Amino acid sequence: MTASRITSLDVARLAGVSQSAVSRVFTPGASASDKTTRKVRDAAEALGYRPNILARAIVSGKSRIIGLVVAYLENYFYPEALEKLSNALQREGYHVLVFLTSQKHGEIDDVVGEMLDYQVDGIVFASVGLSSDIAKRCQNAGVPVVLFNRYDDRKDIAAVTSENFEGGRKVAEFLLAGGHDRIAYIAGWKGASTQRDREAGFLAGLTAANRSLHAREVGNFDAEQAKAAARTMFDTPAESRPDALFVANDHMAFVAMDVIRHELGLGIPSDVSVIGFDDVPPAAWLSYNLTTVRQRARRMVEETVKALLAQIECIETTVTRNIAVEAPLIVRGSARIPEGWTDT
Repeated sequence: MTASRITSLDVARLAGVSQSAVSRVFTPGASASDKTTRKVRDAAEALGYRPNILARAIVSGKSRIIGLVVAYLENYFYPEALEKLSNALQREGYHVLVFLTSQKHGEIDDVVGEMLDYQVDGIVFASVGLSSDIAKRCQNAGVPVVLFNRYDDRKDIAAVTSENFEGGRKVAEFLLAGGHDRIAYIAGWKGASTQRDREAGFLAGLTAANRSLHAREVGNFDAEQAKAAARTMFDTPAESRPDALFVANDHMAFVAMDVIRHELGLGIPSDVSVIGFDDVPPAAWLSYNLTTVRQRARRMVEETVKALLAQIECIETTVTRNIAVEAPLIVRGSARIPEGWTDT
């Protein structure tokens, strides 16, 4: 008997149980006694049997597969967060299919079509903008969608982010309390809600103190563009260059720090304070020791899974709210610490 011809009936006969008992053992969430489970799995291992998940999906209408769409893996935040997300979904009995794409809507359309062909039970879009056409395709197919670390202005799509606006405001308050006069900003990609909200909060914090931005460049969440932005900002006379810099994410902050220190010979924080956003692992390395706003990835993942399962299990047919997770400022050594500062 070859493995390709082995069926659940063969397993049932060897284990001395019913075919439905075999099905229950291999169905996540189904009930089977420990004794039955042990007998069935021993028989399956002996025969080399593996359940046909796609065939089961055709019968049940549920594939137990979640599609995960990612467009931006250069930032350390995403590999770490997506590993947590995959593990969390697997603990709930779901398999995860990862699809890589760009921000171009044509490519995203193709990826969504492929995912729907797999009869996925839900889709998580991470670092991906969502067009109205894509959202409508998913809704027409009855496939729930959650945006991770992005939100959409439409109110019928669930989204989980950090408190990006509040995080940006905290950075402004910290730098102002440190006595900085020429405060600059390196922006991320303008199409990302994370970028827009972080900058808006930062500017609101400055405006509240009757201050304005000294300089602004765009890094587009890209290392090479962030380097160029840092060179433009800091390769200038001492009296005109910024004495503080907020960067829209840690990924860009690291390369900006490298330019400032190793290309231009400036001191951090003696000549310029630098603050990022994300708190990825290298931020705590002594070589960067970066003050930054922390994205609480574990909590964001928990909220994403909860929002997705609520729709899949019809607890909520439509999740209409954006969930924003509190984002604390983590003070390290890359920025001047205001005297008596205690608020993080």
